[in-house]
Amino acid sequence: MTNIKDLAKMAGVSVTTVSRVLNNHPYVSAEKRNAVSEAIRQSNYRQNINAVHLSTGKTFLVGVVVPFIDTPYFALLIKGIANEALKHNYNLVLFQTNYLESRELDALQTLKQKQIDALIICSRISDWTTIETYLPFGPIILCEDTRGKKVSSSFVDHYKSFLFALDYLFQKGYKKIGYCIGRQSGTNSKNRELAYKDFLENNRLPFNPSYIFKDCLHFEDGEKVVEQIRKMPHPPTALLVTSDDVAAGIVTCAQNLGVTIPDNLALIGFNNQPIAKLMSITTIEIPLEEMGRKLFLQGISKNEEIAQYEIPVTLIERNTV
Repeated sequence: MTNIKDLAKMAGVSVTTVSRVLNNHPYVSAEKRNAVSEAIRQSNYRQNINAVHLSTGKTFLVGVVVPFIDTPYFALLIKGIANEALKHNYNLVLFQTNYLESRELDALQTLKQKQIDALIICSRISDWTTIETYLPFGPIILCEDTRGKKVSSSFVDHYKSFLFALDYLFQKGYKKIGYCIGRQSGTNSKNRELAYKDFLENNRLPFNPSYIFKDCLHFEDGEKVVEQIRKMPHPPTALLVTSDDVAAGIVTCAQNLGVTIPDNLALIGFNNQPIAKLMSITTIEIPLEEMGRKLFLQGISKNEEIAQYEIPVTLIERNTV
């Protein structure tokens, strides 16, 4: 089997030059690079990737944990991560957990076993004690507010952005405000819940548990929300919807059932997905691709200091408020 010494002899160059060509080192003359490339072609040489990993201490693989890949929120995060990985000659290992802790633990074990260089968790299910157990084995980067903890992150302050959207609706004259959420157990969801309770208390508004709509992840969940609202004797007059996809489902179903938006029901979505623009839905824009890029760069950073970046959001005003 051909090795780099054989290639060096065939190309008439040093072993160091062959190594530089194989690793895309910039400081190699075109003549020598062409000679090595021709030797590789003639000998049908293939690098031993395991040997490369042992010599560099890197796999050039980064793990990405997401609960689902078929929601626009996580799809855009992955797009940002993948685009940045491409620039740096890294590949991604995708772990879809469906919010099963066992699958997230599989991803963490992969980091512990040095099969990946870093692990990005876009939405976690494991508790903090578990995450902290795996920190000695490599970089773990989270997509949530980790201020006060020894974990790097890029995140949106969901407490602040939720409170901002609630205040915006209140200033518009809406008093009976509810919200739609995907799940209740995550850190981001808890911050939204806290913002909602603080908003009601600050404005001396009553808490109505029926104004909180759970398990809203997909377009079709919007129909479920509208059906529930139509059965209420005192329905909400405005909703914050944590997914533009769900908000679009609400708008579509409302139109079919004669519920006028925003006269009967005002809406603010989240993420500013293309469907929000198409259907003229007021939304909170979260630059998810930019967040994904930052998450990846934190994963491969040579700087071992903990870094936590808050990603700013923007209100996009359209016709649903």
